[in-house]
Amino acid sequence: MSFISSRAFAGLIVTAALAVPAAAAARPPLHPYAASLLREHVAGDVYHESFVVPLGSGPNAAIRLHRITREHASGWPKRSHGGVLMLHGDFSSFITNFALGLADESAGAAAVDTPSLALWLAERGFDVWGVDRRWALTPADGDLSDFGSLSFEQEVDDVARSLAIARAVRAVTGAGTSALHLLGFSRGGYLAYAAAAADAALPAPLRQVRSLIPLDVWAEIPPEDEAARAYTCASAAAEREALEQGTVDSDNSFFITVGQLAPVAPDEPSPIDASFTNRGLFLFTAAQTYEFFPPTPRYHLAAADLVEGAPTRLSESSEAVVARWFAQATPHQSWRESADSDGMWCGDGNGPPAPDLSRIEVPLFYLGAAGGYGDHGLYSTTRVGSRDVTTLVVRRQPPEAIAADFGHADLLFATEAPALAWEPLARWLREH
Repeated sequence: MSFISSRAFAGLIVTAALAVPAAAAARPPLHPYAASLLREHVAGDVYHESFVVPLGSGPNAAIRLHRITREHASGWPKRSHGGVLMLHGDFSSFITNFALGLADESAGAAAVDTPSLALWLAERGFDVWGVDRRWALTPADGDLSDFGSLSFEQEVDDVARSLAIARAVRAVTGAGTSALHLLGFSRGGYLAYAAAAADAALPAPLRQVRSLIPLDVWAEIPPEDEAARAYTCASAAAEREALEQGTVDSDNSFFITVGQLAPVAPDEPSPIDASFTNRGLFLFTAAQTYEFFPPTPRYHLAAADLVEGAPTRLSESSEAVVARWFAQATPHQSWRESADSDGMWCGDGNGPPAPDLSRIEVPLFYLGAAGGYGDHGLYSTTRVGSRDVTTLVVRRQPPEAIAADFGHADLLFATEAPALAWEPLARWLREH
């Protein structure tokens, strides 16, 4: 960061640690120095900065924070509409979910060509922050010896730390001390629900969440979704059993391989399943996700044109963009995180306690995709204590064509996402 010395920045980290609620402070203390400080120009007056914050002695005891915001020539942030902290979903990082173009070697040019919610919001006057969960920093050949401890509860604490650090940096750079909007996509949206509930349990002067924005996810399975609950409970039981047998890593090599091969050898037989071509397996994975992951009856990552029930091309998002998202998946992910959160959704009492949604009283904006969790995420918004609740489910097809409707990740990558989803979100944020 050009506008603040590393010594001063280290002081901010310590100050932020002291501001973390008692539940989080009971975790290993923050290291007094960030491990890395990176800064890059994105486009126009927008800059991206990131830094790694060690949180203990384990090989994966660290998170990475990002900031994308408009700046003056001197390096100081311009006045903004407020700060937004974003939480990524499965097999992803902040960059691959919210600023995918920045992960490409061509950086600035790719950021312009690739849909980027974080950049889009920053260009429109928001101070955008993001956090990479601990497993998102683990390299392919990384040490997984502490993965068994990477729990959902720990992640809630890490969100509290991230909010405190972001607010401290915002304060010293002239952006104010106000609480932050908390936005989460997919499982990151459930983490946002849990973090908001934990924050709401604190005394008012210590609260850090200004509003809650879950993107296409539920916090509680609707009572009528019996098939989804049965599937989730079976998954939670299998994941707990695997944990007991020593499984700690959810390997994402499938997504990486599918994403790498589809663009370069689309017509070659897939090495994963020779009954598909590389592009065929990519389309199946993106457009018919419900065949192997059915939280809703026709859940899919990306909408596609269907001919006799088979996807022929993606219809909302660029295939190149979705393939890049797959190819740049994090190599590893915490198995325990999945077991914990699936157990909480199941509600069978065998997992950690689910967050008390009734505690959440901050304004809430649920943004769903008809072909993802969509309407199934609406029930959760009725379970919070908020009086200010707004919902929007993006749909492009009639109900009978939901298998081809706007998909889960189309909220992030679709060509029309700015008009259909991001502009309503920005308008709501400005009003709150």
